[in-house]
Amino acid sequence: MPDTTVSTTTSSPPPAGAHRPASLAEDALTPEKLALKRRFPTALELRKRARRRLPNFAFEYIDGGAGADTGIDRNWAALDAVEMVPRYGKVISPPPTDIELFGQPYSAPVGIAPIGGPGTGFPGAETYLARAAQAARIPYSLGVVSAITIEQAVELAPDVTWLQLYRFARNEHKIGLDLVRRAEAAGVKALMLTCDTPMRTTRPRETKSGIMNPFRLTNRLRLDALSSPPWLFSMLRNGIPRFVNLRTYMDGNPSLEEAAKFMRREGGGAFTWEEIARYRDHWKGPLVLKGVLHPADAERAVALGLDGIVVSNHGGRQIDALPASIDALPAIAGTVSGKATVILDSGVRSGIDVARAVALGADAAFAGKAFLWSLGALGGRGPAHMIDLFKDEIAASLGQLGCHTVAELRSVKVRHPGAYQPDDFTGD
Repeated sequence: MPDTTVSTTTSSPPPAGAHRPASLAEDALTPEKLALKRRFPTALELRKRARRRLPNFAFEYIDGGAGADTGIDRNWAALDAVEMVPRYGKVISPPPTDIELFGQPYSAPVGIAPIGGPGTGFPGAETYLARAAQAARIPYSLGVVSAITIEQAVELAPDVTWLQLYRFARNEHKIGLDLVRRAEAAGVKALMLTCDTPMRTTRPRETKSGIMNPFRLTNRLRLDALSSPPWLFSMLRNGIPRFVNLRTYMDGNPSLEEAAKFMRREGGGAFTWEEIARYRDHWKGPLVLKGVLHPADAERAVALGLDGIVVSNHGGRQIDALPASIDALPAIAGTVSGKATVILDSGVRSGIDVARAVALGADAAFAGKAFLWSLGALGGRGPAHMIDLFKDEIAASLGQLGCHTVAELRSVKVRHPGAYQPDDFTGD
C-alpha cells in the first residue's frame, strides 16, 4: 500500500520575506499568457467561448450530463457550499503546490480526468491534453476510448500518463488484459478501472443534438460541423476521431459505425469485485478504482489490494440522482485514511475547488469538463491555459488560507453542510 500522505517539496514554512518559489517564478507571464488570463480568467469564461465556437453537437457532448443535468448542478452547488476559514499573518508569497502521488512527483494536486471520446468535442484533444500535462507535470488520464494509442500517449507524456479502462469481459477479458499488458510495456504510471458505468443512461442534450446510440455519422452532424471552422480545421489536421486503442482488436479498418458496434459487442457492464481482483493480480503498478461513492466499496477495494480511490459520480453523466462527489468524499477519505490515495472527480472547475477537496481529505482532484471547455475555446492552446489557471488559483488559495504547503490544507477549518456522515451508511 502507498504512503497516502500528501507530500510536498517544501518540508518547512519559508522564512518571512522569502522570495517567490522558483517553481512559480519560472512561470513568468509572457504577453500571450497575460492576454489569455485577462480574456479568460476562469473556466466558466472558457465555457462561454466554447459554446460559441464549437458545433452544437460537440458542445452538447462535452457539456451535458444525464437527465436534466441536475447531477452537474448538484456537483457545482455542493462545491460552492464548502467554506474554508483562513488564518492570516502567516503567508506573504504564493506557496509551492508540488505533491507526490504513488511516489511520482507532480507540480500540483490537480490532474486531467479520463474522458471518453474527447475528440468528439474537439479533434486532436488527446494529443493537446497529453502535451500540456507533460509540460506542466500534472497527471494525464488517457481514456481507453480515445483517438491516440496508449503507446502514443506515453510518448507524448512519458512522466505523467495514467490509463483508464472500461470492462471488456468477452473471451475471459482477452482485450482488457491485453490493454493492461500494453500499458505496462509502455510505462503507464497508474491504471484506473471505472466501476460506475453498469449501463448507459440517457443524455438528452446529446440525443437532441443528433448524437445517437449506436453512433451514426449523419448529414445533420456533418452540416453542424461545417458551422465551426475551428473544429473543422482541427478535424482536418488530426483526422476523424476513432477508437484507435481498440483498432488492433478489430477486423480491417472499421468505420465509426462498425467500431461503435464492436464496442457494444465486446464491452459493457461494470467490473465485478472478482474481476477487479483479477486485474489486481495482472497489474503490478498503482491500481485505482474510479466511481466510488460508498465507504464500504472503498474499504472493499482497499482489502483487494487497490492503491487508490476516485470519488466520482461520473461528472453527473450517468444518473442525475447521485450524491455530489464532494459530499461523499469525507466519509470515504475517513474510511481509507492511511491505506489508499484518494482523488476527487466531478464538478471541479477551479483551484479553489481543488483546495476544498484536499481540505476534506483528498490527495488531489481531477477535472474533465474544464479542460474540454478550454479546447473548445482556445483549441490546442487551451489545456496549458487551464492548467495555469488551476495552479495559480491553488497557490492563491493556499496563501489566502494561511497554508505554506498543500498538506497544510488538512488543518484548515471547513464548514461542509452537505457532507454525508458515517451514520448515513449504517446498515448498508
